[in-house]
Order: sequence, then structure tokens, then C-alpha cells
Amino acid sequence: MNINLNKGILVFLICFLFVFQVNAQRVRIPNNPNYDYKNYHFGFLLGLNQMNFSIKPIENLIALDTLYDVEAMPNLGFNIGIVADLKLNNYMNIRFIPSLSFGERTLTYSIKYNNTIISTVSKKVESTYIEFPLEIKLRSQRMTNTRAYVLGGVKYCLDLASQAKKTEDDDEYTLKLDKSDILVEMGVGFDFYLVYFKLGAELKMSYGINDLLVREDNVFTNGIERLNSKMFQFSLTFE
Repeated sequence: MNINLNKGILVFLICFLFVFQVNAQRVRIPNNPNYDYKNYHFGFLLGLNQMNFSIKPIENLIALDTLYDVEAMPNLGFNIGIVADLKLNNYMNIRFIPSLSFGERTLTYSIKYNNTIISTVSKKVESTYIEFPLEIKLRSQRMTNTRAYVLGGVKYCLDLASQAKKTEDDDEYTLKLDKSDILVEMGVGFDFYLVYFKLGAELKMSYGINDLLVREDNVFTNGIERLNSKMFQFSLTFE
């Protein structure tokens, strides 16, 4: 997916939130006025994600005979999940959202010999994560049928598509990642109170703490000191 398309999606989502908020503020009669008096709510989540890597190469990468550069390219995926929300007070909630995330990333290696690049090799890394995020949600005061919020938290991820224990064959090398990861999350969003339910729209960023790369003493791993996951996610919640 190219950069221009990513920018187009981001602009569209921002415009969507802006128009939705303006229309919501025109409604002077509050929808579902007793919604926030309940101590807990349940719902579901649908979202788009963009999985990527944060790469820290070794300090003397240029000294390697075979590897000149390595870059990560993101790809679009999607998320589905179940929302459990507990009210702590009028402005703070705690959320638990077990989810499934599907996506992939691509690492592109520039291979050299005698300081001349002779080829590029791309390795796709597919992931199917079971995610267990625990988040604190800080909300603004309700404005007719809209509330803004910020959130932060941590999540544990288990990659069902991990090939960390795969035995290599003679055809192609498989880049291997650890099966589990821990990420720190932060985000912003809006809640829109509709007649029968509450719709949430949020943009969230997640950054991995663990070094995921399984090292096997080859050109694809020797030049990387750390490989961390990161993810951008746009989600709609229905509660």
C-alpha cells in the first residue's frame, strides 16, 4: 500500500469524525440520556489496522559484507473484538477488549557485495494476533450527544501465525518472530450517543516493548539489533 493511499485514508477518517461531530451538535435533544448512569456496558469493535516494525540496526551495519540496508513496509489489516466497559466515575472508565487482529508487514533487505548493491529481498511476515488490551479511558463532559476522550493502557498479544519453531526447508528462508508481545497503547476518540446505542470512533497507536526477532546467524537477522512491533488502528465501537 503506497503512502498517498495512506494519507487519503487518514484525511477521510478525519473528515468523517469532523462531520459526524458537527451533525451531532445540531441535535439539541439528548439521545439515550440515562446511558452514563449505568456502571458497565458491553459491545463490539470493528477496525482497520496498519501493522509495522520499528527497526534498530546494529551500530556497524555498514561493515557487514552482505547487508546494506533493511526497511519495514506496513500493510492494512483488520480487527474484530468484544468491548467490556466499567465506569469508575463520571470521567473515567476502564475497558477490556479481547480482539482478533489480522495483518502483515514486509521487511525489504538490500544485499551487497564489495559495496555494490546486487539485489533486494522482501520477506512478508503475516500475523494473526489474539489481543488482551486493558485501557483507561478519560472522558470529557458530555456535550449534547458527544463526548471526546483520550485513552492509554497496555496489551498482551499472542501471534497464532508465528513460525518461531518452524524447521527450514531448502527453498526459502522464513523470518521468525517470537509468539508473544507486550505493547503500550495511547489514543483519542469521540463517543456519539445515538437513539439506541453509543457509537465510538477512535484512532489508536500501539508500540511494542519486546524484541521479537528470533536470531539464527544469517544475513536476515545479523544486521538487526532490535525489532519491535508498532500498530496504528482506527476503530468503531458499538455499545
